[in-house]
Amino acid sequence: MCVNGATYLFGVYSNDVKSSLGYDQTTLNLVSFFKDLGGNLGIISGLINEITPPWVVLAIGAVMNFFGYFMIWLAVTGRTAKPRVWQMCLYIWIGADSQAFANTGSLITCVQNFPESRGIVLGLLKGFVGLSGAIMTQLYHALHGNDTKSLILLIAWLPAAVSIMFLPTIRLIKNVRLKNEVDVFYSILYVSLGLAGFLMIIIVIQNKLTFTRIEYVGSAVFVLILVFSPLAIVIKQECYSQKQFKTVVENPLRIESTPLPAELQPKTSPSRARVNPEKPISCAKDVFNPPDRVSIWNYLGRVTSGFVSEIFLTKYKFPRPLMLTLVLLFSCVGHLLIAFSVPNSLYIASMIIGFCFGAQWPLLFAIVSEIFGLKYYSTLFQFGAVASPVGAYILNVKVAGKLYDKEALRQMAAKGLIREEGQDLTCSGGLCYRLSFIIITVATIFGCAVSLILVFRTREFYKGDIYRKFKEEDEAIEIKAPTSTTIASEPTA
Repeated sequence: MCVNGATYLFGVYSNDVKSSLGYDQTTLNLVSFFKDLGGNLGIISGLINEITPPWVVLAIGAVMNFFGYFMIWLAVTGRTAKPRVWQMCLYIWIGADSQAFANTGSLITCVQNFPESRGIVLGLLKGFVGLSGAIMTQLYHALHGNDTKSLILLIAWLPAAVSIMFLPTIRLIKNVRLKNEVDVFYSILYVSLGLAGFLMIIIVIQNKLTFTRIEYVGSAVFVLILVFSPLAIVIKQECYSQKQFKTVVENPLRIESTPLPAELQPKTSPSRARVNPEKPISCAKDVFNPPDRVSIWNYLGRVTSGFVSEIFLTKYKFPRPLMLTLVLLFSCVGHLLIAFSVPNSLYIASMIIGFCFGAQWPLLFAIVSEIFGLKYYSTLFQFGAVASPVGAYILNVKVAGKLYDKEALRQMAAKGLIREEGQDLTCSGGLCYRLSFIIITVATIFGCAVSLILVFRTREFYKGDIYRKFKEEDEAIEIKAPTSTTIASEPTA
């Protein structure tokens, strides 16, 4: 998941695509639309996952990722003839669609392995995807300095290599749940919060100071240490599970009296836990340009919505569709701040939009799994994301792109300039996106209304115990095989 967010880095190298291939903003937005289409339209990966093990889906995704982004790198660096627009759209669609294959192969598998903690699992894994943009930015600085064209090559080989490396570990496991399962997830959450905090601090420092290659390498090494640190939690849990298994085999009667070690004992029940990640403060002037800063808020939105929605659901029967409605409504504040160019509000707007954008995904995918079940979840999961590229095409290409180009041409005409063929269009000032963000706000309010209808239709469902089926299955397994009740699930991520 930490390298599965290449689509979020499009803003870093999009200027290279625009200048190298002579695109205007509308054409660039069209390429961006196919990037969003590939990243969200993963129905094929879902159907494949229904009939094959997860490693097949991951392997296909690795091949697609390398091919798509490698062809883009060849085109941008001039190593091949200039491709036509439809060819660039095809390349970026193939590369971005590999993200759907990686999500299906790993994330869906984890949700099916931990169905009673699906909100937490979705929030945690989607949170790491949100951080992936900032993580890969640090790695590319360490390897290639400020050469953004080389970032495309990094995006081509790194996610593919990681997927191939972890093929044997991603699999479905049918075992009885551990009572301290949630505490293990919270331990991983704390590590991820530390990673997010470090990334925010190092990003602020890098914008204030000029880093040398050695300093970039040092920060990247520390990021990698934090990325791999959850393995220590998993290894400790696995060692404890093996010890418990040995105890059960040697003396089954002692199973009930074997205490958990202190570090694994539940310190609070999931219904009492509170996730209030402290929001770091950035001193950067332009918070929208480098996507790594927005990735931090994206991450916080994902983990917060995943964990908090699970707590509210189990303790207060607070329906997830209602939380989704509130998130959509809150995002309108960020849109309006940008639309009306409120002074000194760009940083706050980026926080709100990034947080709300991230918070929507765990809620949406958890709602799909709760209403339709997990039997065909790998396919239904993909349908939940189909609306995203459709909305992106209408709002980004047909609305924002055309309005931006129109304002840019007006500004050129006001200066007495005439645009030459292939010349970039650049718009300055708050008018460039004002009308676009007003339209986006209206569309979001309409989405809130639709979400409220879902809240009304599912209110009785969420008043009950939505996890009763899985609890009954666990109890049945315990009755049939009482000696295996303390054997933990093997790590799946």
